[in-house]
Amino acid sequence: MAGSTTKTVYDIFQSMEYGPTSSSRTTAQAWLEHQSGALGLFIDGRFVQPAGRQTCSVTDSSGSSLCTIVCAADEDVSLSVSSGASGFKAWNALDCHVRAKILLKLVSGVQRHGQCLSELCDLAQSPCPPSALVRLLQYYSGWAQLRDSLLPDWTPHGVVAVVVSDDCSLYSLMLKVIPALAMGNAAVVIPGVGTALPALLLAQLFVEAGLPAGVLNVLTCKVLSLAPKVAQNPHISYVTYSGNKKNGEMLCRATAGLGVPISLSVSVGATCPFIIFESADMDSAVDGVIETAFKKKKECQWILCVQESVLDNVVARLKVRMAGMKSVPLLAEGDRGLVDAAVQEAQQQGATLIQPCAPPPFGTSYPPTVLCGVAPSCSCVVTPNPGPLLPLLSFRSHGEGVTLGNHSPHGQAASLWTEDITLALEAAKSLAVGCVWVNSHSVLDPALPLSGHKESGNCTDGGKEGLFQFLQPSSSPSLPRSSPSSLDYAKFGTAASSAIIPLGSDSSSYPHCYLQYVGGKQCKSESGSSVSVLAPGGAVLAYCPDGGRKDVRNAVEAAIKVQPSWMKKTPPERAQSLFSLANALELKRLDMATSIQSQTGLSLEKANEEVELSISQLCDWAARCDKERGGAPSLPLSGSALSIPEALGVVGVVLPDSSPLLSMVSLLAVAVAMGNAVVMVPSPKYPLPALEFIQVLQTSDLPGGVVSIITGGRDQLTQALANHSVIKAIWYWGNMEGCQYLQHTCSSPLKNLWLHCQEEVTDGGGAWSQLPLSLLEEMWRQAVQWKSIWIPTA
Repeated sequence: MAGSTTKTVYDIFQSMEYGPTSSSRTTAQAWLEHQSGALGLFIDGRFVQPAGRQTCSVTDSSGSSLCTIVCAADEDVSLSVSSGASGFKAWNALDCHVRAKILLKLVSGVQRHGQCLSELCDLAQSPCPPSALVRLLQYYSGWAQLRDSLLPDWTPHGVVAVVVSDDCSLYSLMLKVIPALAMGNAAVVIPGVGTALPALLLAQLFVEAGLPAGVLNVLTCKVLSLAPKVAQNPHISYVTYSGNKKNGEMLCRATAGLGVPISLSVSVGATCPFIIFESADMDSAVDGVIETAFKKKKECQWILCVQESVLDNVVARLKVRMAGMKSVPLLAEGDRGLVDAAVQEAQQQGATLIQPCAPPPFGTSYPPTVLCGVAPSCSCVVTPNPGPLLPLLSFRSHGEGVTLGNHSPHGQAASLWTEDITLALEAAKSLAVGCVWVNSHSVLDPALPLSGHKESGNCTDGGKEGLFQFLQPSSSPSLPRSSPSSLDYAKFGTAASSAIIPLGSDSSSYPHCYLQYVGGKQCKSESGSSVSVLAPGGAVLAYCPDGGRKDVRNAVEAAIKVQPSWMKKTPPERAQSLFSLANALELKRLDMATSIQSQTGLSLEKANEEVELSISQLCDWAARCDKERGGAPSLPLSGSALSIPEALGVVGVVLPDSSPLLSMVSLLAVAVAMGNAVVMVPSPKYPLPALEFIQVLQTSDLPGGVVSIITGGRDQLTQALANHSVIKAIWYWGNMEGCQYLQHTCSSPLKNLWLHCQEEVTDGGGAWSQLPLSLLEEMWRQAVQWKSIWIPTA
């Protein structure tokens, strides 16, 4: 037709423009109208509209009001958690097969109402295709079927609180809710504004599929004000969070001291490297950049890293691909000022811009922009920007590219582009991130574990590995519920140790003075002070160093020098070192038994049993070094995937009073076997077995620095470990004040916490001599973090 402006397929192919998208709202608006435009809370299997509650409006991308949602009050929290406790009893009592059938039945409900769900997600700016939810339900319904047969010694927590921030996606929310339900828990969901509408619809579909009333409750309100109130309820056994780091830190501090374990998946706001090597298919790589970097709403900020030899080629292709692209609406009105400031700063530092058009003089939109030649220290690289900005950095060698990719404090994901499979696997192993996509990006499947490294989280979502955050060993006691104490966090661990004064005693009977162990050498504490070690009767047995912050610093410095090479050793080599440690302990059997007897008052026979069990534990974990490995999960997509457990790095261990040698050896062995370095704080009550063990370490072939032993006050050394940015995890046995301090402090820098409130020893430490399989599994999982590598094929 003359004058027609309709483009042919050939025209679109030549310009590589995307086709038109559907913007229908009919089905979603019909559902909202059926709810009278005012969605209530979802409690005990139905929508409720409590009287006298405040409401807030949910808006779309244009600022138009979609509906109102209720702001939950304290009474609603109590009602929903009580409903969850009743629902948990009914849900967990069902046969595994029945729970699996209900989850599978929900698949048909999601498919039947997929249009409504998809439209609600688009309206709320939280896109999540129904097919992704169907895959989640199908995958975890299988695990619901197999829970009792494959995880027989694990039990569900009970009622768990699932919290997400306002900028989190629906997929990230359901990646926690569905496995929690599959393992037999009940869930109280606190969605952000962007996920409230689809979360309420899914709750309705769950009940229609046969989920017992109360198993899934949804409370809407401001996340940071509502989540701590939910966590304070005594029926809540576990809290898991997904979203941005700022809200996660505030949630950790608000819930510190409640005795509720909390895990964070900091999936929003992370900076992720998009690395293009010279051996990449340039067209595919540039297409991947355009697809992922300039989405209207993305959870992570991409940093483009290009090898210098192909930099001009990539820049030229970017200019061609970006030509004709239109300005992208920003998510908030205030974002325009932040974007302008970031671009101006980058230009002042010498960056050049690639833009398809000039930015409008004002308004809430901005064109896709590549900032070429920025420095790694530029704020647009370090701090994620809200707009469609893509910093571009260059590197020379492959190793420099990996170093540049590890520059970010976040460790969420990375995308590698190369046709050299050897280079791809080497770079993937060297990147400190939880997920690596080779020649692809943003590929998600519930079979792949997503483990946040560095500041991107302290738990694992997805795969079999993601199930364990919603389970606990049947024989392992959880933290006791408590009320937070009025703890002065600034003064915790600052009390001075008791002074030792000369008593004028005969020098021949003067107690022995021990040294601590740092960097493979025995040394005094930096303070130069010592503390008394008392026998059961109260007499002074010996003196040990009074360690502190500087000693921890020295131990960590020694650890980070040796840990990377220790981690790279083959599992058989690490096993051989542990076997040599067991042999060295065998030779010191009598001395170790005598030390245990003198400290604890146990009989020599019992002390010998503890030494024998310690030798056995070392041999067990030496044997496990090359047995505990990852795998290749089966995915519905073409390609191959690897799931690999990796060492955490440097682990701080504050040891219990019970079984002072056996507990130390058990925890040391599992951490070292997996490639970690450890800084160990012996029991202040019974430090002598650990100090005697130093001679065992010195005669073994374990590299110096892999294990350090620092004695002193438990609170003082806990405070030093918590505030060291390099330490990745802390395993703690102590009082509730120490647990509260760690939960409050270890949200920034983020650390993995394994907390235990130890009781007064009444069984002689028998719990450590009979570790069940589920507890051994938990010990191993506390010592590793997971990495997934996705390699697509045609």
